[in-house]
Amino acid sequence: MSNIRITKQFNFETGHALYGYDGKCRNVHGHSYKLSVTVIGVPISDSNNVKFGMVIDFSDLKKIVKEDIVDVFDHATVFNKNTPHVELAKELSDRGHHVILVDYQPTSEMMIIDFSEKIKKRLSKNIKLHSLKLQETGTSFAEWFASDN
Repeated sequence: MSNIRITKQFNFETGHALYGYDGKCRNVHGHSYKLSVTVIGVPISDSNNVKFGMVIDFSDLKKIVKEDIVDVFDHATVFNKNTPHVELAKELSDRGHHVILVDYQPTSEMMIIDFSEKIKKRLSKNIKLHSLKLQETGTSFAEWFASDN
């Protein structure tokens, strides 16, 4: 049986600031992110299985990504916890804002690495994460491929 790639797309709104950056992105701002998640596997060949013919049920993939990424990052502000931004994060948190502190600079490149690790942990052993595409703007995106890592 052939390997088949399955892709599901997600949207979420997230704010961030890049501490120490020499451009506008040092300021708190946000993006309407688009995340494409592609997994690869062999379709289930057991005709008695309710998921016969599927690599993964789209709803199962949606559950994973929604729980670990979309529901966490949507309408949150992300800061690197190893910078003075922790002071701003605390102030925002104290005022009821949803803030996420990460141990990396919250660029698209670093976020997509984080997302790949979260998703890989949740997939069954017969399904592999193939690639991710995190689109930050209409013309800018980062990509992660298993074959590169």
